[in-house]
Amino acid sequence: MCRAGSIPGRTLGPMTTFATADRPDRAGLEEFLRPRHRAVLITRRGSGGLQSSPVTCGIDEAGRLVVATYPQRAKVANIRRDPAVSVCVLSDEFTGPYVHLDGAAEIVDLPEAVEPLVEYFRSVAGEHSDWDEYRAAMVRQGKCLIRVTIDRWGPVATGGFPPEQGRPDRG
Repeated sequence: MCRAGSIPGRTLGPMTTFATADRPDRAGLEEFLRPRHRAVLITRRGSGGLQSSPVTCGIDEAGRLVVATYPQRAKVANIRRDPAVSVCVLSDEFTGPYVHLDGAAEIVDLPEAVEPLVEYFRSVAGEHSDWDEYRAAMVRQGKCLIRVTIDRWGPVATGGFPPEQGRPDRG
């Protein structure tokens, strides 16, 4: 992030920030995603409209975006009908960097979902104090897992003034 004071000859204010858009390779994308767990998952409704769902997400060992949910949720029904999804992964700070992803989602149901749900928990929160209890809770709650194979992604971006507004020749 560039601060106005670091651009010679141009000052837009002490806290002015300029938009950025960096295009990571696959390894860089996964590095960006691993510590970020807030996202908006976008699926397509049966009517053709879009469904936006705030979710907590992680990245599994295969580099897929994973979300724990319930099979009764609209996002699950939408994915079963049309697996094409988009996801906007956000930083904890609203003004922090974010990235838009596109991919194909699949639903992993119980009992096959139990171990992937363990991996999901580890990717989001680390180790659990009692994995047997966690596994039993996932079964008792009837959870499922959304797994997104990422096909395309945009730049890792931040908001702010267009960078060209910070050029000295625009003063």
